[in-house]
Amino acid sequence: MSRKGNCWDNAVAESFFKTFKSELVNHADFPTRSVARLATFEYVEGWYNRRRRHSSLKYQTPAQQESYFYTTPIAA
Repeated sequence: MSRKGNCWDNAVAESFFKTFKSELVNHADFPTRSVARLATFEYVEGWYNRRRRHSSLKYQTPAQQESYFYTTPIAA
């Protein structure tokens, strides 16, 4: 971790929350916390990790990248 005020230590989290807010939160009204919690789970597990392609992962989904990681033999 870097010192307070250095932006690069949580850049990944900030990028995710920017995307999360622009794709889900800003377009919905949640009547209760449980509805918001369910919508968040569905967004992260159903869309963000399973179907949304990420440029940082060579336009693969996180699920595809993880599957590739665990099924590809490691060279010695």
